[in-house]
This record gives sequence, C-alpha cells and structure tokens, in this order.
Amino acid sequence: MLILPALASLGASLGWATGIVLAQTPARKLGAFEFTRIQLIACAALLSLICSLFGYWPSIQWGHWPAYLTSITLGIAVGNLTMIECLRRAGPRLTELLLALKAPLVALMAFVWLQETPAVAEAIGGAITLAGIALAIFFDRPKDSPSEARSGSLAAILLLGFTATACQGLGFLIMKPAMQAGTEPLAASAIRLLGAAFLISLVALWPAKALQGKCAVTPQLLGRTVLPGVIGYGLSSSLLLYAFANFDAGVAAVLGSLSPVLVLPILYLKEGSIPRPPALLGAILAVSGTAVIAFA
Repeated sequence: MLILPALASLGASLGWATGIVLAQTPARKLGAFEFTRIQLIACAALLSLICSLFGYWPSIQWGHWPAYLTSITLGIAVGNLTMIECLRRAGPRLTELLLALKAPLVALMAFVWLQETPAVAEAIGGAITLAGIALAIFFDRPKDSPSEARSGSLAAILLLGFTATACQGLGFLIMKPAMQAGTEPLAASAIRLLGAAFLISLVALWPAKALQGKCAVTPQLLGRTVLPGVIGYGLSSSLLLYAFANFDAGVAAVLGSLSPVLVLPILYLKEGSIPRPPALLGAILAVSGTAVIAFA
C-alpha cells in the first residue's frame, strides 16, 4: 500500500520538526558542544545495536573510507555543532528554514564535484527556496516567545545556518559512491555516528572552558537531550529510508522535507505562538522550492 510510505515520509518530517523544538531548551542549557556530544554517543549506540541485530555490518564498503572520514568530520561533527549553535541562537523556526537550503546546495555541490548538470527546474527550485528563506528572515520579526528569541547578530546566525546546511549536505553527497557500491544505509549512518562520537569525545578531553557543559547533567536533562536525537537519527531517518525504498523518490523527498512548515503548528501548540504571514509564506516557498528540485 502506497499510503504507508507516504505516511512514513510525513512522519519523518514531523519527527524532525518535533525533535528540533524539543532540542532547543536542553541545547541552551548544556551548550552546543556538550549537547552534541551526548546526542552522538547515545544515537551511535542505538544505531549500532540495530545494525548488529539485523546483520548490516558486512555491507559496509571499506574501500570508500575517505568518504566516510569526510562525512564524519564535516557532515556529522561540524554540521551538527553548527546546527545546534544556530538553534541555540535563532530558535527552531529559523534554523529549519536555513536547513531547507540543503536541496539547492547539494545540487550545486553535485554539479561542482560530480559534474551532474542541474536542470532548469532545479535552478528555479533553488531560487524559490532562497526567496522563501529570505522572506521569512528579513520580513518577519521574531515574536516575544522563548523559542523565537534570538541571541547574537543575524550575520552570525546566517553563517552558522549556512555552514551547518553545507556540511550536512556534503556529508550525504560524498557518501553516494559508497551507497551505490552496496553499503546498507543504516550501517553507513551507524559508522558516521560512531566516528563522530569518537572524534567529539577525543576533543572533549581538551580542558577548554568552551568545551565544558554549562550546567550539571541531571537524569531529566539527559533524557531531554537524548530524546530529540533518537527521534531524528533513529525514528525519522528510518521512516524516510523506508519511504525511499517503497515509494517514488521525488514524492518521498518532498513529503520528508516539510519540517519548516510543520514546525509552525508545533510551536503554536507548545507556546501559543501564531506565525506571522511572512513566516508562513516563507516556509511554504522553501518547501515548494524543494518540491520543484525533487521533481526536476
């Protein structure tokens, strides 16, 4: 039944939107580095257990180790750290909008490194996505709510969001040859998370103040830190993989990219924050641009 893969794609979008809203408070309390470290370790352990139970480890093509290494350092470690710092400063709505840049950025990187010439529709889709993000950023002032409050300059927020999106997009794109060689997607994700967890744990041994947690980790705070990671890395990623395997890839990509829109009603339910017209229109345009790229 095609209804199940479609619902899986929508569930992935809902999971990412929910996860980023849940992540904001613990990320602000712990700091970007400590929050990312805890999430990576917990989620790496979870995916490793899943791969062991289902016997996915033999599918890994170790000849592509440079791609794994680049994906670990840039796609996971740098990409996640900058995304969480952007979330701490800008809130979930603006962070999700900036992450919507992933589709046009991946298309651009594929053109540069893989000589995949983008179609006219892909260029149009990228322009629509950029227009939606610009509309929401520059013509919608944040409301007086905990989630919408911004800290630091807008330029710093945009740089963090762009860096996170570019690194995450590169992290996925560079894995394409390994995936085409037969690596199981969940096994690839587990390797990436294990490597990033090991790397960030090594960095954490350096006794720098910036790398220390901003508060003590209580059991409640630990649970609130791990939960959005499990939703994102575990549930949402698995749902989208299922949708890609059993549904049209273009439709699955669009339905799996609705988080910039879905985060708005979640914030309303959480805080009663009604999105202003530029925010709503910008989110719709960003998703529409992704849809154009997916169907190009």
